[in-house]
Parts: sequence; C-alpha cells; structure tokens
Amino acid sequence: MTAYILKSGGCLLVFYLFYILFLEKENMHVYKRVYLLSILALSFVIPFITFTNYVEVVEQIQPMIDSSVVTEFSIIEEAEQQNYFSILLWSIYSLGVLLFGLKFIRSSFEIIKRIKNNPKEKNGETTSVLLNEDIVPHTFFNFIFFNKQQFISHQIPKEVILHEETHARQKHSIDVLVLEFLQVVFWFNPVLFLLNKAVKLNHEFLADQAVLNNGANTKTYQQTLLAYSSNASQLPLAHAINYSSIKKRFTVMKTHTSKKKIWIRSFILLPVLALLLFSFSTTIQQEKATPQQVTEYNTLAKKYNSQPKKGMVVKLKEVNRIEYLYKLMTPSQKKKAEKLPSFPPMPPSPKVIKGVNDTDSNIPPPPPLPKDAKYVLDNKKVSYDEASKLKNENIQSADIADKDGDVIS
Repeated sequence: MTAYILKSGGCLLVFYLFYILFLEKENMHVYKRVYLLSILALSFVIPFITFTNYVEVVEQIQPMIDSSVVTEFSIIEEAEQQNYFSILLWSIYSLGVLLFGLKFIRSSFEIIKRIKNNPKEKNGETTSVLLNEDIVPHTFFNFIFFNKQQFISHQIPKEVILHEETHARQKHSIDVLVLEFLQVVFWFNPVLFLLNKAVKLNHEFLADQAVLNNGANTKTYQQTLLAYSSNASQLPLAHAINYSSIKKRFTVMKTHTSKKKIWIRSFILLPVLALLLFSFSTTIQQEKATPQQVTEYNTLAKKYNSQPKKGMVVKLKEVNRIEYLYKLMTPSQKKKAEKLPSFPPMPPSPKVIKGVNDTDSNIPPPPPLPKDAKYVLDNKKVSYDEASKLKNENIQSADIADKDGDVIS
C-alpha cells in the first residue's frame, strides 16, 4: 500500500509540474481541462500496470547431499510484538479523513442551506439564489448566488452574469467535487491541493474565454473583474471571482496559442508519459520454456495425441513431464505447440494397510500363533489366549520354549 501511494503521488507530481511549465499559461483551456482530469486517472492507474518479462528456464541438476553429514541449525524464537507504529499511522490517517470529511460535509450543507432558505429566480437553465449578504457572485452546479439588492436593481454587469452562467453550463462543479472528495481520502498528498487550485483557475480561464467570445471588450471586462474581485472568503465547492488569480487571468486573455503549439506540447507529453510508465509501473519476470523444452513437449504430446483414448498406454512419469512443460510455456508458445493431450483418469491409489503395504515397513506380516505352542513373556509363562491378545507393536522380544516350558537361549 505504501509503495502504491508513493508511486501514484510521484506520477501526479510529474504531471502537475509538466502542466505548470508547458500548459498553464497557454490559451487552450478545454485541452487543459481534459489534461487535468486525465492525469488524476492516470496517476492512480499507472502503478497498477504490470509488464511481464519472460525468462527462459534452464533446468539444473541439483547436487547430491551426503546423508551422513549432519547440519545443525540454531533456532531463535522471537517474541511476537505488536506493531504500534502501524497502528499509529492508521490512527493519524483516520483522523485526517475524519477532519477533511467533516469539512467537506459542512461546506455541502452550507450550500444546500443557502439554496433552501433564500428566494430563487429561474433564468433558463440556471437558477439565481438571492442572498441578503454582501457577497461576490459564485456558482454551484446550476445555482448562481447573487446579492439580492444588486440583482433586483440590475447593478450586476451582464459580463459577470455570463461568466457565472458559463460555470453552470460547463458543469465545472463536477470537477471540483471529484477533487474535494479525493482530498478527503488522500489528504496527506499536497499535490492534490495544488491541482485543485489549478483546476479552479482553469475554470476561470474557460469562463473568461466564453465572455470574450461573446463580444465583450477585453479592457472593459478586465475593469469589471477588478471591481468584483475580492479576497472575501468563499465556500470551497463554489466558483467565485477571486483577486489572487486576476493577474494570471489578464495575462492569459492576451495570449494566443496556435494549433502548432498544441501539437508540440502534446508530443512533449509522450516521452514524459513513457518515462512514468517505465518508472512507476511494475515489471515481473516470469519463467518460460526453452526451445528444447518446447520440442520435448511437442514430442511427448504428439505421442499421446496420436493414440486412441480407449486403451491408451500412459506412463505417469511422462504425464507429469508434459504437464510441467505445458505450465512453463507462455501463451504464445502454447498457441504454437501441440494440443495438450487428454489423459484418461488415473486409477485410485491402493488403500494403505498398517504393517502390510505401507511404505514404512517392507516386512511381511507374522504368521498366526500356533495353539499348541508354549509362550514366555518377560521370563513368565503365558497362555495362548494371553499371547494372542498382544499387538505386534507391543512385543519387543520373543523366545522359544521347550516342551517343559523352559526358554531355549
């Protein structure tokens, strides 16, 4: 988990730096919106990408180990310790999720409360929410918040209204909600906070572009933005005119980006993407059969594929070898190789009888005890009935007695 977080964070940082250096100041705002949302997905997907590198396996003969050599190993018992560091990290993470989650919920409820408790006026696809507070116009989905007195007296310039309507029409609030949610889950990643600001700033670029494309005078519009810009606090989920971004917005308004520049930036991005795939993806080495092993498999498989299933003569050693080689081959090798033979079901293993056919004993079972014999146990005479009740594993030694019952040594 730690490795994945570091890899995804590293990818996001590189993508963000590329945006700041090559894209932010260019007048290609739709392209930039797609880029900013795409790098979020790529940064979380790239660490999951796995490249398989197949390596030929050469079977080696294992050295024989002399059974007479006794090797001693010292066994060290470690006391099981509680991983308090892991518990501490998870506790800190959970606390962060809780705090940022509460902040997100509070902002959402504040917007809902404003929509519910204030008069509204429907204007086409958008709804104007009229507040008594002295606020900067801001937007959340299709709801645009205005000062009630300024709105009724028509003191709000049409450029400002069009600016906010663009936020609503282009659904910029969706981008913000996605980033705000990710900040709750990955609150420890500072790049997400920077990316959130970059996304909101690009939303302002898009809205400015829509106003200017509608025929507004650039200088007049800039003066209007200065009049309405403020450092007043705003809800993090809403879009509002902000003074801190005015300078960048004025600079970008005067910038013209040609299609040639857009293509050049796109080509520069390709090696960056390749570098991230190489650096932050996972590469595993997987065994594959050598040409000699493939040839061996084909020979054995062809042998059994040519036999009829009924009455097929099967050697267990060759069956095991075929299955081993088939598992070793890559999908492309299997596609070109002989078809895996269909073997008949193997007969069940014989039932193991203790002391008769088990692998631990090659000694045949003893013959039945004669009834007319004399039996001695621990130098004491015993009857046939007593001797027959004894189990073989309980008899440590047996002696032969003569007719009188004396033990013959």
